[in-house]
Amino acid sequence: MKGDDAASTVSQHIFRQIATMLPINLRHEKMTTEITKQRQGIQSIEVGARLLRALAANGRSMMLRDLAKNAAMPAAKAHRYLVSFMRMGLVEQDSNTGRYDLGGFSLELGLASLARIDPVRLAAPILDDLCERIGETVALAMWGNHGATCVRWVEAGGPITITLRTGVVLPLTTSATGLAFTAFYRSPYLKKQLDAELSSIADSTNRSMATLTQELESQLNEIRIHGISRASGSMTPGINGFSAPVFDHTDRMIAAITSLGTIGHFDMEWSSPLAIHIKEAAATLSKRLGHSKTETTLQTQEGNAEPKKTKKINKTT
Repeated sequence: MKGDDAASTVSQHIFRQIATMLPINLRHEKMTTEITKQRQGIQSIEVGARLLRALAANGRSMMLRDLAKNAAMPAAKAHRYLVSFMRMGLVEQDSNTGRYDLGGFSLELGLASLARIDPVRLAAPILDDLCERIGETVALAMWGNHGATCVRWVEAGGPITITLRTGVVLPLTTSATGLAFTAFYRSPYLKKQLDAELSSIADSTNRSMATLTQELESQLNEIRIHGISRASGSMTPGINGFSAPVFDHTDRMIAAITSLGTIGHFDMEWSSPLAIHIKEAAATLSKRLGHSKTETTLQTQEGNAEPKKTKKINKTT
């Protein structure tokens, strides 16, 4: 029975994410609208889908009257749809309580959809849109074999070029990207790498590990509170940076969206429009990856990374 409950919970969680995923940007919305106008569908399927959306959004089993109310249809009509959905395995009914829930086939659909998710591909239009909105170089980083690694970047152009090389591994304590992972990413290897990095800094600066660890923890706590990391010239002189975590359907950080700009033109305030746009982009990608939580996840996990500085031409975040 516990196994069935667990499967049902997973089914609800996954289908809720799939059911609520929206087009990434206005261009996609416009395209979807134009296609819809050109094609005719089966209205009854679209109407019935409201019941599935209601179940997914509620997060738990529901009585017929509540389900029908949430789907904005009469209970008798909702019941007919539910009978068909149960035959298909999309919905199941508890024989003891009479409550309805998402069924095994809903779980299969959700898992199949998640298996096709490619974070780098999904991030491409989001990064392009973010770069256009803020006018700064942006990048996507993921955790690789050697640490936080830049896997995609979009250059803003302009008189000063900031370049993030694909494949570059970023330090965990002196880059905005690395700090984001340190604050939000969960991995035994990260801790091992972080200890090695702090030990190297301690040796080169003649400071104690205890002091460095205490200072870093204070910095990470601030990052978790704001849901985004920042770094000003600590890695590359002249370059500021923000980095926001991206989460998947399991509430696990899997990537970071980073932006870099020159000191004097890159607003480093936590509540700046720049920081807000970057967090919004990360939240959009997280939603596309099936994530549903927001501030709670950010404040209970670990990660934030620091930006680098550079002069005019190159930079490796």
